[in-house]
Amino acid sequence: MEAERRRSESGLSIEPVYGPDTLADWDPATRLGEPGRYPYTRGVHPTMYTGRPWTMRQYAGFGTATESNRRYRQLIANGTTGLSVAFDLPTQMGYDSDAPLAHGEVGKVGVAIDSVEDMRVLFDGIPLGEVSTSMTINAPGALLLLLYRLVGEAQGVAADRLTGTIQNDVLKEYIARGTYIFPPRPSLRLTADVFRYCRAEIPRWNTISISGYHMAEAGADPAQEVAFTLANGIAYVRAALAAGMDVDDFAPRLSFFFVARTTLLEEVAKFRAARRIWARVMKEEFGAANPRSQMLRFHTQTAGVQLTAQQPEVNLVRVSVQALAAVLGGTQSLHTNSFDEAIALPTEKAARLALRTQQVLAYESDVTATVDPFAGSYVVEAMTDGLEATVLELMARIEDLGGAVAAIEQGWQKSEIERTAYRVQREQDAGERVVVGVNRFQLAEEEPYEPLRVDPAIEARQTERLAALRADRDGSAVRRALGALRRAAEGTDNVLPPMKEALAARATVGEVCDALREVWGTYTPTERF
Repeated sequence: MEAERRRSESGLSIEPVYGPDTLADWDPATRLGEPGRYPYTRGVHPTMYTGRPWTMRQYAGFGTATESNRRYRQLIANGTTGLSVAFDLPTQMGYDSDAPLAHGEVGKVGVAIDSVEDMRVLFDGIPLGEVSTSMTINAPGALLLLLYRLVGEAQGVAADRLTGTIQNDVLKEYIARGTYIFPPRPSLRLTADVFRYCRAEIPRWNTISISGYHMAEAGADPAQEVAFTLANGIAYVRAALAAGMDVDDFAPRLSFFFVARTTLLEEVAKFRAARRIWARVMKEEFGAANPRSQMLRFHTQTAGVQLTAQQPEVNLVRVSVQALAAVLGGTQSLHTNSFDEAIALPTEKAARLALRTQQVLAYESDVTATVDPFAGSYVVEAMTDGLEATVLELMARIEDLGGAVAAIEQGWQKSEIERTAYRVQREQDAGERVVVGVNRFQLAEEEPYEPLRVDPAIEARQTERLAALRADRDGSAVRRALGALRRAAEGTDNVLPPMKEALAARATVGEVCDALREVWGTYTPTERF
């Protein structure tokens, strides 16, 4: 009897058996190449993890800067090799903790950062010249980068020693996540300003992490995740070129951010296809000559959307499979979700277990003993080719709509993701898509679990800190600096130098964002039906 055929998350047929005939006309020299060489299908470094493992990051941040600082110190003590900062929603939206719109959200999904004083507390006792820090912040990403630089200066760390990444990917906010502030075109101008500023001032900093993760969390399948992410990447490259930069001046600092699902084979193929497509786009469309401009370097986070509140300990298994997919796919850094994140913010024990998952893969398994373990696998190579073709079709559709920004303004990517998410939910509800512990293998009664809770008094304490800051600072200096920022935003000057002066004068995140709102306005999304 013929085995039942399955379809991948991207809708591609998965054959029961793969063999030499599958790749009969397949040229390994052009499709694969060597590790660390164009088109980077097999990884961006010749030795990959045989030289050293990926950077192990743990995404963390909650409540006040003091509480988050304590968690960062714990993670470093447990062996984390890179910090990853989560900010609360008011910070992500450019509002101070005492703003009416911030009420009830302060410190809830990340740390509240209102000024340089909070940033100093957040990194107190953490030598910024020795750690790599990733900050998941988008619309106000430039502000948080400058606050980080100011803290580094206070520690005596030169800007050219700072290493890390700001996400700074506002285009995906319009598509999937919603923490945008300004319309797309001034947002792209701000992104280009960050590229120029960092090349001159903070040369080791990754200026953007172009994110497919959040689109995947909203429901995008693997092909959509890659296609929409790379299309956004093309838009950022075009914006930088239009601002007068040379592609090899900024492209080596571009980085990406993807999800890792439990469908291990397709995820490995997805990462390989993404590297190959981006290398060709950069070389053939934009004429990038520097090999580092052609490399798709990426961070991976295991799939939060696949975590379940039912039988949460099963998430330990899911995260292990997802992390293995990221490693076999050649990620440069990795965050593993904690098993209790579907319930609340991770407890210290859960965060430690998530980190230990990476450490077991790196130091107890043999996946780091050889470069690209799946190279030449019939199924993986066939799936890589299939995904590549599907991704290119979606990217061509975006180009037909006028490019990523024009498609966003028409609501196209958002609509496509919503359709996929609806289909997947219907399959789960019908039991066609198995979710262990949710629609199959349930327990009659769930075991009790005590989650981490954020103190609601945090908002009041942050409000008090803001009042004290405003009373103590030089108000006239703040007003002058904000005025200079408005004038730069109205013209064509880079806005980051006057922004840094305003933040150094202890202007708040909300005040700086309000100054830009006055000039650039705010964004209202387009819905497609």
